[in-house]
Amino acid sequence: MNSRGFAIFALFMVQLLYGLNYTIAKNVMNENFIKPFGFVLLRVIGATALFWIISIFLPKQKIDKKDYLTFFVAALFGVVINMLLFFKGLEYTSPIHSSSIIITVPIIILILSAIILKEKVTKLKIVGVALGLVGALILTIYGKSARPGDNVLLSNLFIFLNAISYSVYVILIKKLTAKYHPFTFIKWLFLFGLIILIPFGYDELKAVEWQTFTPYISFSVLFVIIGATFCTYLFNPLALNKLKASTVGIFIYLQPVIAGLFALSMGVDFIDSIKIVAMLIIFLGVYLVTIKPKKAN
Repeated sequence: MNSRGFAIFALFMVQLLYGLNYTIAKNVMNENFIKPFGFVLLRVIGATALFWIISIFLPKQKIDKKDYLTFFVAALFGVVINMLLFFKGLEYTSPIHSSSIIITVPIIILILSAIILKEKVTKLKIVGVALGLVGALILTIYGKSARPGDNVLLSNLFIFLNAISYSVYVILIKKLTAKYHPFTFIKWLFLFGLIILIPFGYDELKAVEWQTFTPYISFSVLFVIIGATFCTYLFNPLALNKLKASTVGIFIYLQPVIAGLFALSMGVDFIDSIKIVAMLIIFLGVYLVTIKPKKAN
């Protein structure tokens, strides 16, 4: 397989793992084996350990002292706020809702890039932003979940705030990812994230009754740590190094499709006209945002 072919494979695997994660992680939390904040702490402990163990066998790279603060802030938005809001939101909303709202990330990045980085925004992209946000609002206000106890409105808001937090993180790390090797960047990012997370997730992780875990729950927890965290953060840089940003952007469409199909097959979600209309509006909005403007002749 050539380098481009491997990059496309890596990018597909990222979307597949994230797509499956919505249902698998939600099942663990909804069965009360582990609470959201405790699950996030466990997820980051496992991934941090894996990144630092593997880094032993890789070339060392020194971090400039002035960059530690940027790593701290990036970890705050990209690991702590991002993951805490995502898991708390996922606990009380459906996989189809959460995965559809998450794909508004390119839209939010566009808005933040225009505000913070002063990047030019075309009229077409403005229309895309408006459509994406309308779709997310429809899904949040009118969408329903298959689980009676779910609080869709509040949880979808958490997922949307999670998408904003992740988008802020993407803007923050532009200089860091250009300066440091992906593994150096990720291991320090997760270490800072772990330190910040401990006070939030310690009590919930301490309360976990490990002896009650079934083989499926144990597999699910390992999947979240190794598959949906370690592997996705490993595959993402490999894909980004070889593919254009526009190609990477298109692949995000796969996430709600995979998440929806898997959730439906597992019987934990359902599809209705509201979800279909909202998803199509979001898809169209993201598509318009990711279109590259034609160069003048």
